[in-house]
Amino acid sequence: MRGGYRLGWFSTGRGEGSRNLLRAVWDSITSGEIKADISFVFCNREYGQAEGSDAFIDQVKGYSIPLVCVSSKKFRDKYGDQWRPRFEEAAIESLAGYDADLVVLAGYMLVVGADMCRRYPMLNLHPALPGGPKGTWKEVIWELMDRGAVDTGVMMHRATPVLDEGPAVTYCRFSIRGEPFDKLWDDIQDRSVADIQNQEGEENALFREIRRHGASRELPLIVATIKAFSQGRVRIEGNGIVDSRGKPIEAYDLSMEVDKAVQSSLSA
Repeated sequence: MRGGYRLGWFSTGRGEGSRNLLRAVWDSITSGEIKADISFVFCNREYGQAEGSDAFIDQVKGYSIPLVCVSSKKFRDKYGDQWRPRFEEAAIESLAGYDADLVVLAGYMLVVGADMCRRYPMLNLHPALPGGPKGTWKEVIWELMDRGAVDTGVMMHRATPVLDEGPAVTYCRFSIRGEPFDKLWDDIQDRSVADIQNQEGEENALFREIRRHGASRELPLIVATIKAFSQGRVRIEGNGIVDSRGKPIEAYDLSMEVDKAVQSSLSA
């Protein structure tokens, strides 16, 4: 064990983004930046079901991390509308003996059931500030543009059986005003979001710039969150979170750490 702190990892392993998330945390652990170990990886696909998840499974095996695979597709094909509770039961059984102080959902394409949420303290990534827009990252950006928002962010929140409803745990904030945003806001002045969606869609320059700044912070926030937990700067107690002194807090602000991590990539 590198640090005694045990990390669990859930992923569907669908594409390159899932592999990059695991690689970033693995590199931070092996370099000593994060003093923890990945106790296990759980994947809801089995080898041979998709090219992306096959590459992910190979990656996990290459790191010699214990791997547990239970195919959600097989349960869906066998049980139809009744597949989910049976899959969750099988997943929990397969994870017997695998403990973790914290579990990260990283590209896991299923809503986690109540029993699994009770088994592990689980965190999920959402591309908005606490209390901000819900939905996919695309829906978040369109709402920010519709509101004329001045800032946004990325957060890690408790995973719950209701999508995007868990309380925030960590977050980072960044401005979407000033350079390089002001000119892009001026360019859409007096235009409705519906018009922008119809004319340019996701190719709109402001949409793309908000996404660039948000996406650049997602991976650093996950790394910074795991690091903060492994160092005891923040922890989950019951249904809330506390700081290193045991004082209840709303959410732990990691903006400075994340900004420092993304400076070079955003200026490139």
